[in-house]
Amino acid sequence: MKIKHSLFALLLAAAPYAHVQAAAWDYAQPQHWGDLSPDFHLCKQGVNQSPIDIRQAVYARLPALALELQARQAAIVNNGHTVQVNLQQGDTLKLDDETFTLKQFHFHTPSENLIDGKRYPLEGHFVFSNQQQQLAVIGVMFVTGSANPVLGTLLDALPAQVDQSATLQEDVDITSLLPVDRHYFRFSGSLTTPPCSEGVRWLVMKQPVSASAAQLQAFSVALGAQGNSRPVQPLYGRLVVE
Repeated sequence: MKIKHSLFALLLAAAPYAHVQAAAWDYAQPQHWGDLSPDFHLCKQGVNQSPIDIRQAVYARLPALALELQARQAAIVNNGHTVQVNLQQGDTLKLDDETFTLKQFHFHTPSENLIDGKRYPLEGHFVFSNQQQQLAVIGVMFVTGSANPVLGTLLDALPAQVDQSATLQEDVDITSLLPVDRHYFRFSGSLTTPPCSEGVRWLVMKQPVSASAAQLQAFSVALGAQGNSRPVQPLYGRLVVE
């Protein structure tokens, strides 16, 4: 597909929800992130860290996800830590009587969160923010199956060079990246990358979405053989509800 580079893409790549650049970090030794900078102390000392292994959940009659979605202009970048898609604002999530706006989504291979000890080949994180800059993240697992049209569009547009951003000619509708059955687990957690800030409202979808083997392999190649997944973190008594 055709791709164009624009001021929109450059601005989105520099959005405040991009990964922190205060200190260099990678996935070689994530257990040492907390030693790299005082700003990263929660990576080592936090007690509400993500990702987690979701093994037990308390039934709490969680409400259906209140999402308002439509196709929007987007820019894609491999920032060296993940493949990230920055969207024109407008998609929203209503949660806890607040409105959260979708800022970006990105991918981890293999998955960071586990469900009953199972690690999936790919996980998408959809990052929403409210007016107080508090975050809510929807996590979606991907399994091998039929090709996903949106993933195909993203992979076709992905620039070959790290930190190069491209605006997609075709607007992106994330509906195809979410399962039809939107039951979910909820827990309090953190960013899964430095500075590992806590207070993130995590919503992990129970049902996965399909992607072709070729698409999953393409993400693996783009993100490197080492992958970009932080190890599972202790629960420290946190409850997971469903």
